[in-house]
Amino acid sequence: MKNFIFLIVLLLQSIAFAQTYKITYHSYFEGKKRENFDPIIAFVNEKESYILSQKILESQKPVPYEVQRIDRKTQNLHQFAFLKDNHVSQFIDTAHAGKYSYTHSAETKEILGYTCHKAVTNINSNTMEIWYTKELSLKGGPSTLGQELGLVLEIVRNGNSATRATEITKVKQFQPGTLFGNHNITTHDGLTHRDLIWQSRFTKIPVFHNETINFIDNPQSNDSVYRYAHGTIILRKIQYPNINATDNLFVELTEQSRGDAYDRTGTVFVITKDREKSFFHALQQGIDSVPQYQNSNQKVYKGVVLTSDYTPPTELMRFFTPFGVQHFNHLQIKNKEWHEKVTYRQDITELAPLLSNQELWTGVFIGNYDQGGHEVSLEITQHQDGINVFKNNFALPIFNTLNIMEMAGQDYATMFSSEEGLLVEFTLDQPLQNAQLRYITTGHGGWEHGDEFVPKPNKISLNEQQITSFIPWRSECGSYRLYNPASGNFHNGLSSSDLSRSNWCPATATPPQYIDLGDLPAGKHSIRVQIPLGEPQGSSFSAWNVSGILIGTTG
Repeated sequence: MKNFIFLIVLLLQSIAFAQTYKITYHSYFEGKKRENFDPIIAFVNEKESYILSQKILESQKPVPYEVQRIDRKTQNLHQFAFLKDNHVSQFIDTAHAGKYSYTHSAETKEILGYTCHKAVTNINSNTMEIWYTKELSLKGGPSTLGQELGLVLEIVRNGNSATRATEITKVKQFQPGTLFGNHNITTHDGLTHRDLIWQSRFTKIPVFHNETINFIDNPQSNDSVYRYAHGTIILRKIQYPNINATDNLFVELTEQSRGDAYDRTGTVFVITKDREKSFFHALQQGIDSVPQYQNSNQKVYKGVVLTSDYTPPTELMRFFTPFGVQHFNHLQIKNKEWHEKVTYRQDITELAPLLSNQELWTGVFIGNYDQGGHEVSLEITQHQDGINVFKNNFALPIFNTLNIMEMAGQDYATMFSSEEGLLVEFTLDQPLQNAQLRYITTGHGGWEHGDEFVPKPNKISLNEQQITSFIPWRSECGSYRLYNPASGNFHNGLSSSDLSRSNWCPATATPPQYIDLGDLPAGKHSIRVQIPLGEPQGSSFSAWNVSGILIGTTG
């Protein structure tokens, strides 16, 4: 490997022995120069050309970054990607030359004192104008586009976005080998090269990999993964990194059936530790160990609301398994090619205040009674320089009625049979600006006349004043038919997975609703949720899984 690197460095240094031009390019939009743009730098001579940026040249650009080299003798494009830990990935594109066809125009214009000719091509529905000169007898440019034509001094995309040369200077020498230093260079195929670049642009926080969630008598935990409620809950302690205000945070879960044929409720959750008790006490000591909630329907619901000494589980993502994806793919239907797995991915940036720099129990629940059950993988991804549309620095979970410990005795959320619904009282130690309720709601239960298949309004009140009322409903469930091989087919040509439901479909995640609450002063407040619950029919009954997290800005 050392000899290989030495040869590469010698090759890169060869550019110093030919007359070389340094061309600086800036970006323009609608004729105006874009500020804070990292200028593109091209070093060009008769043997080769390099494309990089000003920050790379000054060793200021964080990884990953890319440098491109075109060998004029072979016409090969060498793409270098500088990754973490001093690693460099190289991809040699031997099919670069002649990739695009051009329509040439008689139109000319002058750029930096050089007469430029115009050629036009189309890339991914974008019209690209390439302005190049032959007066320097060189080939190069700010990208690989048009380099075989001459020295490209301007590229205009769709008539309004331009990359234009602003300076051309002769340089006595340029030794690109200094860019590589002690980096380890490894050559990859194009697909692997691009994937390495993509993977290096964000941070992965792995949680679970191919873990089983099923129903068995004696689920076995280990030092890493804990199992509760007959194996229907898996839990692992995760150290979350510092999450900046400009970062984006995503949760991503994949699922396959390992024997269960049915659509099941699932949730990804974390257990915060800001109060004396948490949901972890319920998992370790039983559901009776956490506070109870009760209204006038005379039933008791455990561990579902915030109290002075207890915080309910924080729901990151609500999801629903399809009917038997992968395990039941042998159930063939003409012109149906079943998917092998389902992937759920959701932006959870607004929950960063709860996760940043915290070590938290992180779990997945899938309600099922099958020994084969389901297989899941879970990771959190952190992306720098993103957009947090909420700009919040505060998040507080205040209720979660999803019975995560269903298989260990936690009851369904039928408290909405009372007109009182669900009432949660909480205290703010300081004022909260731009407060919102991050609200996830799904209706369940009963066939045909149950709330899973009957639209029901959700009414939300703040301090006993109604804020909003809406009907959560999903009517596009038929879009996900190819994830549902075991879905029942009816006499009328519909499949069970086609049917519209109360805010969920098999094989989908349910996005939160964000309910504006305005500015809240410090002190005591209450939120009430009311849903007209359907009446039980024989052994069938309805329930609503709702979770609420208060978000906003303090200070």
